[in-house]
Amino acid sequence: MAAPVFQQTVRAPALFAGVGVHTGEYTRVTVRPAAAGAGIVFVRTDVRDRDNRVPAMGEAVCKTQLGTVIGNADGVTVATIEHLMSAFAMLGVDNAVVELDGPEMPIMDGSAAPFVRVLDRAGLRLQDAPRDYIEILDAVEVVDGDKRATLRPADGFEVAFEIAFPTAAIGRQVIDLFMDEAAFRTELADCRTFGFLREVEALRAMGLARGGSMENAVVIDGDRILNPEGLRRPDEFVRHKALDAIGDLYLLGGPLLGRFEGVLAGHGLNNALVRALLARPDAWRWTTLAEELRQAV
Repeated sequence: MAAPVFQQTVRAPALFAGVGVHTGEYTRVTVRPAAAGAGIVFVRTDVRDRDNRVPAMGEAVCKTQLGTVIGNADGVTVATIEHLMSAFAMLGVDNAVVELDGPEMPIMDGSAAPFVRVLDRAGLRLQDAPRDYIEILDAVEVVDGDKRATLRPADGFEVAFEIAFPTAAIGRQVIDLFMDEAAFRTELADCRTFGFLREVEALRAMGLARGGSMENAVVIDGDRILNPEGLRRPDEFVRHKALDAIGDLYLLGGPLLGRFEGVLAGHGLNNALVRALLARPDAWRWTTLAEELRQAV
């Protein structure tokens, strides 16, 4: 499946609803078309007394505990955006207005697959502007103890990830994939978020995981998977971490031409890498798919 040469937005409004995994609040969402060059902007329709627009940008990330939260200068926030952002990134949605009437995106089934289905129903529309890619020119890396996240030059978009957990249910898992829309649909989109039963009470005491259940997460107790249906893939865990990273990286403001490597990384390190790249203007540049563009016009 060829990479998009021109910018795209949704052809028609895409509607969905569900509970937030952390707030437990039921939220309705409408993804609307946006003009070329507008980017992705979240709008809290339940907020009327201040600026309710929150652009999806790396600098807007204000919290990364168990999910990515973005906010604006007026303190308006939108939580758990990473799964929708990963679908936007890999389906080629450059511009959209995401209206929601609550503080957190619905978790749906814990993966990006429901968002892919919603966007497929709405359809995409080509726009009269080239799609700008972020081409990695030099390696950029952030390290936190044994955790690491890196961007390196590559001809396309590649995603490698490694995780290790002291439970037989997960253990050590590694993936290394060339990533385009077709690969995302078949390799990553349906892989769900996961959590440990022992952590649930502590998280709920902190006001988190109030909407979490086996309907929207893989739940692990010791060495056992509690979900009656089991896993969708033997290495679903590491694949979901790669899905998360793709969504977090799309907060750079464009798709990547480069290789991402994550070792034991999470949302916090992903965002640290985004900020590190933005602070290194010598390490990247904006580019278009020039040859494909010439053939298209």
